[in-house]
Amino acid sequence: MNIFSVVLISLGLAMDAFAVSLTMGMKINNSGERNKVAIKCGLFFGVFQGIMPFIGWALGKNFTRYISLIDHWIAFIVLGIIGINMIVEAFKKEEDKETANNNKQFLFLAIATSIDALAVGVSLAFLNVNILVPVFIIGLITCILSFIGVFLGRKFGDILKNKAAIIGGIILIIIGTKILVEHLNLL
Repeated sequence: MNIFSVVLISLGLAMDAFAVSLTMGMKINNSGERNKVAIKCGLFFGVFQGIMPFIGWALGKNFTRYISLIDHWIAFIVLGIIGINMIVEAFKKEEDKETANNNKQFLFLAIATSIDALAVGVSLAFLNVNILVPVFIIGLITCILSFIGVFLGRKFGDILKNKAAIIGGIILIIIGTKILVEHLNLL
């Protein structure tokens, strides 16, 4: 597998994390908070997108059918719950709202958006590649795109004002549903 192929795979894997980062950025008005969230998005999503292919590679072909049976359900449920929570938060009074700078939320989002990277890692086990190269490139590209996504999301948030959290929640639900539909071959 050449570097160009790894970069294309990395970009594809990073799109879910990028979309989530956009939604996170939509919710933040404070620039100090935005910087923290951008760094956390980059680190959490980048690290998990890098670790998951390694885990998938280590599991190899013996566990492929078991992982592929549930990965889409996990992503669907986690993204759906977080999306619904974002929509509910949009209707709360300002003083009652949770901060986007919540490590538990980042952890769940990072896991949900990187489950497809686990399956990619399993497929890499069959290609006899040096796993460290794809792991590094996948993690780095996801980190960079997620970091940038928070700032781009803020621009959309400025335009959309208080509707940003609702739209962000809907986007997360759509991403989760898309993952589920694709894996169940409903389209």
